[in-house]
Amino acid sequence: MSFIKTKLIHLLKQVFPSSYTELAVFIFFLTCYGALGTYIALHYRIIFDSRIPWDAYFSFDNKAIVMTGGSFERHPLAYYFFNWVREFSLLISGGKMDATFRLTLAWLSNTAISLCMVQIFKYLKNIIRLPLMISLLIILFFGLFSTSIILSFTPENFTYTLLLLSIYNYYAAVKLRKEEKIPGSALTLAGITIGGLTITNLVKVFIPVLFEKNLFRSWKKFGNAAFRVILTIASFVFLYLLRIDFKYENIFSKTNQQYEKFSNVESIPDWDMMLSYFFGGSILFPSFMTTDKHNMKGFDFKGLLMEPYSSSFCYAFIIILLGLILWSYIKNFRNKLVQMIIISFLVDIVIHCIMRFGLHTSYIYGGHFVFVYPLLLGWLFYAYKSQPKILSFLMITLVILFVFLLANNLYRMSDFFLFLETYYQ
Repeated sequence: MSFIKTKLIHLLKQVFPSSYTELAVFIFFLTCYGALGTYIALHYRIIFDSRIPWDAYFSFDNKAIVMTGGSFERHPLAYYFFNWVREFSLLISGGKMDATFRLTLAWLSNTAISLCMVQIFKYLKNIIRLPLMISLLIILFFGLFSTSIILSFTPENFTYTLLLLSIYNYYAAVKLRKEEKIPGSALTLAGITIGGLTITNLVKVFIPVLFEKNLFRSWKKFGNAAFRVILTIASFVFLYLLRIDFKYENIFSKTNQQYEKFSNVESIPDWDMMLSYFFGGSILFPSFMTTDKHNMKGFDFKGLLMEPYSSSFCYAFIIILLGLILWSYIKNFRNKLVQMIIISFLVDIVIHCIMRFGLHTSYIYGGHFVFVYPLLLGWLFYAYKSQPKILSFLMITLVILFVFLLANNLYRMSDFFLFLETYYQ
């Protein structure tokens, strides 16, 4: 019993703030995101409108996700999680899907993203061991990402996926730093929760196992790792098949349909979609465009989508940021924690940029990978901690990027509110 109690306390300390500084970070983001989400929930119906199942803004599927967890082929176990989210929100709202219901959904998202900020801050402070001022600058920079802002009030799979991936990456980094293996129970839990919300993220759960000490030098350790991986996959597959009553043939047909639907869009050149949507849209808002939508049941409504960048400054911002990320990777090439982050990022690059799945709306998938940016920036600062001139250059560069990001995203959010005022009061 004491063992379980110790493990539970350790888990709570990892997930929640465990120092006054971490608590301050949590309260700051909870307050900022909370004010935004509260205002939107109380004054507009866009967070949840029973008539609008999908695509009200940036292709998020708020109503469909809250009611069903999303399509089973992409979000196999999300149904169970969002049942809890929906029932809890209905409990708070007295069974009504009104402003209080929207407010509860927004605050659940707000709490999740604020806890995500705490996880990234913990990583910067405890794993990379950066000075406090640099850690705070990076976390504020991350907090201004378009993905962070939008998901802070959006009830979606991506919201909770971002939190779970951040928690798991920090947990795995702690284990690898101590040269410990990831327990089978933790691996299975991560596989079921992270893979259950979005199936393509399941592979990311196994990446840290590849970097366990002497994994490929000992048959015993390799066999133990293989057993943990097989156990995780078996548990996940069983729960997945149970969810669909073991009608596994539906998985393949639905998956093919989804791939065809989201991979054959020729709206703009691929390189522009990569920069403007995949790498850029999840961080720096471009301009928006409104579209005519309908719910297939006779109700017409307006949707909001992102346009490709129209300013050379936006392209320059993304290229500079990607340059810093590449610089960090090259400088820290021998660091297994950096390799772990990059491989995780490559999974999304392959899916969206190479396979082109959802590339035309890849900004919505930011919850799967945006956390890699602050972590890799942190490792870049760490690499030059004893070189003041380069450190000063990096600080000045990040401050300039921060100011531009702040100005751009605040301006674009004013456009978002104009859209809400016009169509969703």
